[in-house]
Amino acid sequence: MNWIIYGIGFLAQGFFSARILVQWIMSERARKVLSPSIFWILSICGSYLLCLYGWLRSDFAIVLGQFISYYVYLWNLKAKGVWSATPSWLRLLLLATPIFALCGVAFEGAAAFEKFFHNEDVPLWLLIFGSAGQVIFTLRFLYQYFYSYRRGESELPQGFWILSLIGSLSIVSYGIIRHDPVLIVGQSFGLVAYIRNLMIGCRAHRRAKSETLSE
Repeated sequence: MNWIIYGIGFLAQGFFSARILVQWIMSERARKVLSPSIFWILSICGSYLLCLYGWLRSDFAIVLGQFISYYVYLWNLKAKGVWSATPSWLRLLLLATPIFALCGVAFEGAAAFEKFFHNEDVPLWLLIFGSAGQVIFTLRFLYQYFYSYRRGESELPQGFWILSLIGSLSIVSYGIIRHDPVLIVGQSFGLVAYIRNLMIGCRAHRRAKSETLSE
C-alpha cells in the first residue's frame, strides 16, 4: 500500500516539476518571466494528486497547502482562457471536489481530527512548522492572484519567486525531518528554477529600464 501512496505523491510532484521546467525554458527563450497556460494546467493536476497524497499520509500540512492554492490555479486558467474551453463536466468536478472533501472531513468529525492532529508520526511542533512552510509557500499564489487581478492578466512577479524560495526551503526542511522523499525530491528540484526566474526577472527589469531611459 505504501508504494501506491508514494507513487501518487511522486506523480503529483512530477506534474509540479514539469510545470516549473516548462515555464523556465519558455522564460529563458523569451528573456523574461512568463506565465504560460500549461503552467496552470499542470498545477491543477499536481494539486489534485498531492492533496490526495496528503490525505492518505494523514499529513495536514500538505492538505492545507493545496486547499489554499487550488482555486487560484482555477482563476489563472480562467484568465488564460483555458477554463471556458474546458468541458463542463470537468469544470464541475474541479469546482466541487474541495467542497466534497470538506464535507467528508465534517462528516468524519472527531475521527478526522484524530487522523490529522493526533498523528504519532507528526508531533505538534512539527505539524506547526510544516504548516507554516506550506502557508508561506502557498501565499505566493495569493500574492500572484492579487498582483495579476489588478493588472487584468496572469503574471508571475518577482515577489512570487521570493516567496517560492523561502517556502520551498521550509518544506524541504520539513520533509527531511518527516523522512518524506516526495517532499524532498519535489521541492529540491524547484529551488534552482526559482533562483533562475529571479535572475531572469531582474535582467528583464534592467533591460526595460535602460530602454526607457534611452528613448
